[in-house]
Amino acid sequence: EVQLVESGGGLVQPGGSLRLSCAASGFTFTSYAMIWVRQAPGKGLEWVSGIKSGGGSTSYADSVKGRFTISRDNTKNTLYLQMNSLKPEDTAVYYCAKGLSGLPFNVREYDYRGQGTQVTVSS
Repeated sequence: EVQLVESGGGLVQPGGSLRLSCAASGFTFTSYAMIWVRQAPGKGLEWVSGIKSGGGSTSYADSVKGRFTISRDNTKNTLYLQMNSLKPEDTAVYYCAKGLSGLPFNVREYDYRGQGTQVTVSS
């Protein structure tokens, strides 16, 4: 059974930083692209960032480029999202998601996502 468990969310002031983690189990982590998506209050899901299975290539939404960094530790089956210079518009529930089978380089599409962790950026 695929399990994705996010942690690290919380309340932070504008300009602050948070590091999200996602512990993955139930599948061969090293074989899949991994993705972060978010959902702001009253809005739909937004793709944030993705990383290929080997970790050597990453992609970001324009809204977070230069502020967020995605990474993965394939020895720990863990995905990370380092978020710096946070803005109020980054307030959302953040979900990690597992990429599609057989497409380790597709960093946009996914088939499972976790329960999410809340990030609130406010003074």
